[in-house]
Amino acid sequence: MASSTVSEKLRTQLKALPARPGVYLMRNAEGEVIYVGKAARLKDRVRSYFGSPHGMEPKTRALREQVEDFEYIVVANPGEALLLEATLIKRHQPFFNIRLKDDKRYPYLKIDVQNPWPRVYITRRIEKDGARYFGPYASAGSVRATLDLVKKLFPWRSCTREITGTDPRPCLDYYIKRCIAPCTAYCTPAEYAEVIEQVILFLEGKSDHVLRRLQHQMEEAAERMDFERAALLRDQLRAIERTVERQLVATIKKEELDAFGLARDGDRACVQVYFIRGTQMIGRDNFVLEGVTDAPDSAVLTSFLQQYYESAQYVPRLVVVPAPPEGAEEIEEMLAQRRGAGVEVRVPERGEKRRLVAMANDNAREALEQMQVKWQADTSRTARALDQLREELALPALPHRIECYDNSNIQGTSAVSSMVVFVDGRPEPGQYRRFRVRTVAGADDFATMREIMKRRFKHAAEGAPGAPATEEPSPAADMWDLPGLVIIDGGKGQLNAATGAMRELGVHSIPTVGLAKRFEE
Repeated sequence: MASSTVSEKLRTQLKALPARPGVYLMRNAEGEVIYVGKAARLKDRVRSYFGSPHGMEPKTRALREQVEDFEYIVVANPGEALLLEATLIKRHQPFFNIRLKDDKRYPYLKIDVQNPWPRVYITRRIEKDGARYFGPYASAGSVRATLDLVKKLFPWRSCTREITGTDPRPCLDYYIKRCIAPCTAYCTPAEYAEVIEQVILFLEGKSDHVLRRLQHQMEEAAERMDFERAALLRDQLRAIERTVERQLVATIKKEELDAFGLARDGDRACVQVYFIRGTQMIGRDNFVLEGVTDAPDSAVLTSFLQQYYESAQYVPRLVVVPAPPEGAEEIEEMLAQRRGAGVEVRVPERGEKRRLVAMANDNAREALEQMQVKWQADTSRTARALDQLREELALPALPHRIECYDNSNIQGTSAVSSMVVFVDGRPEPGQYRRFRVRTVAGADDFATMREIMKRRFKHAAEGAPGAPATEEPSPAADMWDLPGLVIIDGGKGQLNAATGAMRELGVHSIPTVGLAKRFEE
């Protein structure tokens, strides 16, 4: 909003708000979702943004000034509101919310147990297909390390071929004891199913169950004088025992919990999580959040917990945190819905769990410091590259926003054009666009480029928001802001078509270059 006054449209909407739990989405003048929030009573919570601005936090005041519209979704209870809020934050990435950095789909381990011969593999998409999922993991590296460990310990198949049991010979994995070769019928379906069950138990942190089962199977094989299988099971047993010994957390009693640590610096925060199952720390990960400047630790933890557990495939009985999260009862209700049983969120005051949280805090601080060094190096490198680009192309200013265009077609049909966007030297996939060509028949690259440029820059010609190329962007910059540089994939013909279309719309000042192959006209 342009001022602190409330428009008639908003007044009408505010009067109609229900006194029920739900989620609200606030939009700016361009229709972008700039904030998502939850409320036990929508009527009270949403109206609070439009009261007196005195005493409001700067971030809340800035949000209020940009809100031109809002909508809401009513839910059954506060727990559902938490889950829906997390889903909508991930979908819209609102500027005024605390956001998981790079909140792409995090990787999981998937076991397709609905398959007669299941495999274990990495996926970033959770489907309701009856499969078992473990995660999320913070990075592809951590999930690959877990997958490699599981492959070393358990002889499941990693191939994608159809299993008929009629292959004449097994692959190398069989000979190095990494698979029991269902492809050649060297094992029965029951034996292979037992291997997969052991993998599931191991990933759930129930290594003691796995060890007992392997011990029993080894003894049975020895009794029936199947010494080759007994030796194989013995080697597997020892490998798992060595792994478990390395993972033991000596001071932790048998527990099932997730322990969180938090470190902050400026607009960013790092959360470290330890996964304790039984007496083992079966893994740890760290996550980065952005937009935390004015938020207290309690709000940061609440935002993180709801986003993290919204997609987590396993919720433990106990969650220990360094500070009480806002709405702890609502968080517990949400987690209980996910788990199907009660969950306690607690700030430990003494003993082993307090030491565990302190260790998570220390490691979160270390991880944040390491990431800051990397971010600073990346920022410096990107700034140098942009400055070099400005010099090479004799640009009037550093190109804050760069747009790149390319046309393609399939043998003269189904023509499309793509727009790729860089902001401050970094790709912005959320602003990428694909245009379907409407007015051009056949493979006419020049006419296609002319059409796409007209469609893109009509926003500027019609007076839509668009900052000049030399101006600093606003925090919630519209995706149609004018670029500081346009790059065309093509030679002089495509370049002339693009600049001609821009001139027709009155857009004259944007530097535009073409990328042509050597000797291409």
